[in-house]
Amino acid sequence: MSQSTNAAVAQTKPATWQDFLELTKPRVVALMMLTTVIGMLLARPGVPDWTVFVFGNMGIAFLAAAAAVVNHVVDYKIDTVMARTRKRPVATGRVTTVDALIFALTLALAGMLVLVWQVNALTAWLTLASLVGYAGVYTLFLKRATPQNIVIGGIAGAMPPLLGWTAVTGQVDGHALLLVLIIFAWTPPHFWALAIHRKEEYAKAGIPMLPVTHGNRYTELHILLYTLILIAVSMLPFVTGMSGGIYLFGALALGLRFLQYAIRLLRGDDRRVALDTFKYSITYLMALFVVLLVDHFVFF
Repeated sequence: MSQSTNAAVAQTKPATWQDFLELTKPRVVALMMLTTVIGMLLARPGVPDWTVFVFGNMGIAFLAAAAAVVNHVVDYKIDTVMARTRKRPVATGRVTTVDALIFALTLALAGMLVLVWQVNALTAWLTLASLVGYAGVYTLFLKRATPQNIVIGGIAGAMPPLLGWTAVTGQVDGHALLLVLIIFAWTPPHFWALAIHRKEEYAKAGIPMLPVTHGNRYTELHILLYTLILIAVSMLPFVTGMSGGIYLFGALALGLRFLQYAIRLLRGDDRRVALDTFKYSITYLMALFVVLLVDHFVFF
């Protein structure tokens, strides 16, 4: 059965709530919200006020989900030619682009209302800027324009801990920006590892990811270099006095393991190693922020 036939069949079936949930990329949003929560908990000693905690996370999650839905709409043609994404609701026609955009607008408006009403305007506008940066600047333009798309567009995806911090304090703090910098440095090796594994699909879709335009070897070298940068950046919370010895030990151990994966990839040029590197990068970020949080509550 052809892709067009699949779409036609899918359109005869009503969309389910699971289809709309899938549009929000719940796993991606969950990782973002973990860093948002940790940003909130790091902002001040103790636990933040429950209203800020609940409504801040709710509003940020709504806007992050809206950005994910827009990504489905903008990329639906690309999604149809990639094995990883061809069964997505918009790509198959289970959800129309109009319905998806209405859903995204509803989520975005709800998120802005919650943040302005219950949290603060700074967090609301910063979160909206992140949505525009990811769904607009990155997905609409950078993704198709340059092999450095992930590097340039990574700032939008690095914002969640800053958003959590500003939700609690109402201001931008230097330590919050360090958390943004960590995710910003983490993004290229994370995505480029996946791009190596999915190189043929990105090439077929016409997306100029680094392995497609410059080859695997060049990309693997840059994964290694960015991993070294990431390890250096991850030391900054300790250097600036934001964290203590628990974080230092954890960050070094996690970073050296990441470096081991990057070296293995450069030596072996193996798609399986690339996928393993991608998977570990997710574990790395989650574990790094959890260790930072543990360190905070031990020493605050």
